[in-house]
Amino acid sequence: MLVLSLWVPGVTFLEFFAAAQSNGSDAPVYRRLQAALVDAIASGTLKPGAVLPPERELALELGISRVTVRRAMAELVRQGLITQRHGSGTYVSGTRERVVQSLSRLYSFSEDMTSRGRSPGTLWLERDLSVANADEARRLEMPNGGSVVRMCRLRLADKEPIALETSLIPAAILPDPKQIEDSLYRTLRDLGHVPVKAVQRFSAINLDEKSARLLNAPTGAAALDIYRITRREDGGVVESSRSIFRGDAYDFVAELGLGR
Repeated sequence: MLVLSLWVPGVTFLEFFAAAQSNGSDAPVYRRLQAALVDAIASGTLKPGAVLPPERELALELGISRVTVRRAMAELVRQGLITQRHGSGTYVSGTRERVVQSLSRLYSFSEDMTSRGRSPGTLWLERDLSVANADEARRLEMPNGGSVVRMCRLRLADKEPIALETSLIPAAILPDPKQIEDSLYRTLRDLGHVPVKAVQRFSAINLDEKSARLLNAPTGAAALDIYRITRREDGGVVESSRSIFRGDAYDFVAELGLGR
């Protein structure tokens, strides 16, 4: 009988599945497989980051159909216990350190992550010059037909994606998008356009398939959708942005006082 090398030495997943099969339950096989996986994760036999076998191998080892395996896996993905990465495999989800961000100050993602002792990173998806449409020009308070830097990037903390960010910057203040390396706000400060204040609007959303794939999260997972307009001291707009933050990675906190 096939014994997969990913399991803890001396313990195979067959033992968990056998226990789930013999507990007297009338539950469907996919439910028993699901329960066995949950037990293996809860006991620490399957640790965060462990790679699960392909569906075909699991079905062969356990003597069940691939459809049954797929149904059990889909439910565990929905619960957030495992993660399926296209072209890579299926992994036990890890316990993520949540970022707690105050709403009382304007921050640079890169500088904020560095201050927390985490390694910031950026994966560029788009970075070019183009003509603003009417809505974009309105948000940036610039004439119709003006040029803007349009950029989209995946923000990483310790190599893990936690935010998908799309930004528009007037080309008049940032003529070359390649000037940006890791921190947009640092680049703007160097150019004399210091961001000093912003207005943000928060919405709760569920990730669509594309965003979920980029953020390495299940489709439909909870997320925060944040629109922001950032200004310099004289009131001029320096950025219009939309950021989608993973709901399991970020908490935003606001300190409130009782008005008189």
